[in-house]
Amino acid sequence: MHTPEVVMPKVRPFLMFQGGVAQDALDRYLSTFPNSEILSLEKYADETHAPKGYIKLAVFSLCGQEYMCSDSPINHDFSFTPSSSTFVEFDSQHEFDHVFNHLSNGGEILMPPGNYGFSKHFAWVNDQFGVSWQLSVAV
Repeated sequence: MHTPEVVMPKVRPFLMFQGGVAQDALDRYLSTFPNSEILSLEKYADETHAPKGYIKLAVFSLCGQEYMCSDSPINHDFSFTPSSSTFVEFDSQHEFDHVFNHLSNGGEILMPPGNYGFSKHFAWVNDQFGVSWQLSVAV
């Protein structure tokens, strides 16, 4: 008897941006992380549902991890929160410093780089778009 192949669902973080900044965020992330690319990108073509040029749906990869994002055509009373963040572990201090400098530029430093006991070098930032990142050099 043939056992049917199990198809596993795909799990991806989804980032909903407001104010038409999704393309700026994508540009920042792709220039910050190596081995990163846009896998698919669809923009609103007319102003029926959202301002022309807003990202309807993008799938992108950062260091091999797939994400999805969009520009919300609706203004919400909420945005990103640090309670959901992306944890990035680095092999070198140089890589850490590069990413920290890019993501903290225009953003907010929640925990400055330092030794917090659980990591020899750790920082937590909200980037200029409000997305939260925990950065750590591998022990």
